[in-house]
Amino acid sequence: MKIIDIQPLPVDRYLFVKVVTDEGLCGYGESGAWGFLEASQQAMETFKRYLIGQDPLRIEHHWQYMYRWSHFRGAAIMGALSAIDIALWDIAGKWFKVPCYQLLGGKCRDRLRTYCHVFGVTRDQLVAGCVEAKKRGFTAIGHLTPFLDDSRNIPFFKTHVAKMRDAIDTVACYREAVGNDVDLCIEIHRQLTPAEAIVLGRGIERFHPMFYEDPTLPDNLDAMGQIAEKLHIPIATGERLHTIHE
Repeated sequence: MKIIDIQPLPVDRYLFVKVVTDEGLCGYGESGAWGFLEASQQAMETFKRYLIGQDPLRIEHHWQYMYRWSHFRGAAIMGALSAIDIALWDIAGKWFKVPCYQLLGGKCRDRLRTYCHVFGVTRDQLVAGCVEAKKRGFTAIGHLTPFLDDSRNIPFFKTHVAKMRDAIDTVACYREAVGNDVDLCIEIHRQLTPAEAIVLGRGIERFHPMFYEDPTLPDNLDAMGQIAEKLHIPIATGERLHTIHE
């Protein structure tokens, strides 16, 4: 079996790839490069030069080659690589006539816990979303930012005390709305300095959030470690990391 085509598939705000083989089997994968999908699409075209004519079942070999062959990497490149990798696993599952999870060690469970992603531009809308999610049976609610999601075109300023107290009060509203039957996943979007992240984290500890996501930029791992050492809340991060090594 050989790869005969690599077809990037841009769909709305997403980017998929279709890997076609001479046996008629096709695999699909998705690039998660978000704001750099055009660049990720072009990276797929670059990888295509290598992949045409290759055996799609040599998945690990192809990943290592595409990762190592050039001097550079980054979100767009890794998005393309991961999309192709997913598509090759899709082909492998179809070739061996088993679900992909069977190739990765077999099924571990029959169901999994999920959280509800609540949207809103005001505190009241987010609180109402929390209440609705609880009614629908969710036991965890995510994307709960204490700063709301204002347009990035609007300059942001609050005094330190107002920024901290308003954020703490917002998390208090989320907890009051759902009680102790629902876990809260607090999303910060990397908006805080390490010092601010520690102050806010300590301020919301009493509400026992399930995790505190991306409190600061991930560029300095020591800073993230400093925040974690000062708090009793699990830190969630990683969506800006690109490789298994990171």
